Amino acid sequence: MYDIAIIGAGPAGASAAIFAAKAGKKTVVLDNDKGMTKRAWVENHYGVPEIGGPDLIETGKKQAAKFGAKLVTAQVTDIQKTDDGFRLDTDNGSYGAKHVIFATGLATDLAEKIGLRTKPGTEPRIKTVIDVDTNGKTNIDGIWAAGTVAGVSVHTIITAGDGAKVAINVISELNGERYVDHDVLKK
Repeated sequence: MYDIAIIGAGPAGASAAIFAAKAGKKTVVLDNDKGMTKRAWVENHYGVPEIGGPDLIETGKKQAAKFGAKLVTAQVTDIQKTDDGFRLDTDNGSYGAKHVIFATGLATDLAEKIGLRTKPGTEPRIKTVIDVDTNGKTNIDGIWAAGTVAGVSVHTIITAGDGAKVAINVISELNGERYVDHDVLKK
């Protein structure tokens, strides 16, 4: 049983995974390797002069794995509520988790299938997004959403920040108190 299952390894999903795994939460990232960032060229991401989307994604995955996140290439096909969380069925096995974060970019089919509320998107070419509160919570307790699928701007720097924000909120809920991750420069 994982503490947190993240669907999607783009900027929002990988950022959420970095924070979750670094906080010591047992984390799995389920990614179908079809994200829109794989087609992007990025010159507006703070701290990165320029980078191809595929390289940005691989860097994020490596950071998440460095802190212990398990990365699985899989398509999530269904999510069922269980006594202690959720069962995520994929084309590559099933995974149990206490909390789920959708970071699926443009994809809302699974969200709609399991009963998450959606609403019209406001970004160009983003037709539908998951309806979330300011913390990233959906209408199903224990399921969260971050990034473009949660209605934030499609830019990688913004979706990555939203993934971090939502992960911090999930970690805080799991811990029962506000979680803060601040490293100190080593001298």
